[in-house]
Amino acid sequence: MEHQTAAGLADLAGTWAVPAGGEALFTWEYDRPAERLLRLYTKGKQRQWDADERLDWSHEVDPSDPLGMPDELIWIADSELWDRLPEKERAHVRVHTAGWTYSQFLHGEQGALVCAARVVQMVPDINAKFFASTQVMDEARHVEGFSRYLREKIGVGYGVTSSLQGLLEAIVRDSRWDFTYLGMQVLIEGLALASFGIQRDMMTDPLAKAFNAYVLQDEARHVAFGQHALSEYYREITDAERSEREEFALEACHVLHDRFAGEELWSNLDYGTRECIEITRESASLRVFRYRLFSRIVPALKSIHLFGPKMQEGLGRLGLLRFAKGDLHDIMAADERAAREIELAQRKREIDTAIEAGGTGGGGAG
Repeated sequence: MEHQTAAGLADLAGTWAVPAGGEALFTWEYDRPAERLLRLYTKGKQRQWDADERLDWSHEVDPSDPLGMPDELIWIADSELWDRLPEKERAHVRVHTAGWTYSQFLHGEQGALVCAARVVQMVPDINAKFFASTQVMDEARHVEGFSRYLREKIGVGYGVTSSLQGLLEAIVRDSRWDFTYLGMQVLIEGLALASFGIQRDMMTDPLAKAFNAYVLQDEARHVAFGQHALSEYYREITDAERSEREEFALEACHVLHDRFAGEELWSNLDYGTRECIEITRESASLRVFRYRLFSRIVPALKSIHLFGPKMQEGLGRLGLLRFAKGDLHDIMAADERAAREIELAQRKREIDTAIEAGGTGGGGAG
């Protein structure tokens, strides 16, 4: 079967200009205590990591499966179409699925980078500015890492999907700092937590697994930051203001629930775009993704007091209201424990390698 030419990262060159309103807020209150935000800021300083040093970029990935992706995560794997494909074609799908997935991660992380920089500019509290400054560095590191993985290990790139682009544009265009928090720290970062969690837990390539564990650890801090800031702020807003924010969040949930089916991926692979999208929307792997996504987003919306009748009715229509019973703190604590375990295992390997190199380094005669 013939395919359109694979998109290299060089093909994605260009810029996208989005008008961004708002004010740059300075504060002269440097001594206001905010213990939880300061704890997050301290953790953000201490948990910085260098992708060049922490990750083993010399690792050779499988060129036919650069993430070690189980077939059950391929959206069309549970279909007669997949059954008809020879192994060479299946390998092609695995590579392009990896390229499409990591491309969306890359574009989303750049969106988070821009938004984190805007938070530093717009947020009125100095402690929040402190934390957001660490997030700017986190997001820059993530953009660097995903760009490098696409360039050196996958070799196939895709432009930003229209659904993600629309969400990013809506977030960046709004001049209110809390909308930037809500859109990025709760909704987009919730998407990231679900995606990176699946990558960490189910990919078998050690480089992909370790990379996503480190990124996930950062993202958990970002979500905690957004929740804390918005929970306090949204206690005091008017009913009209709350209704506007619930409407925005519900529209984002609708987009995240219904409009991530890899249209660009299936159009490029040319197995029958419409058939592949239909298979994707009914696939077990997409149901797993949605479960992980909304088990984080819905409890987060509840915790920041965006859970009035309009929100509950809208979530009910999407079949998502059941996730309101979840405990986001337990999920995020489990995410951080898993990331720390991978980090400690990685450091142990580094120490063992150093000891072995020292032991065989040709010490002089005694």
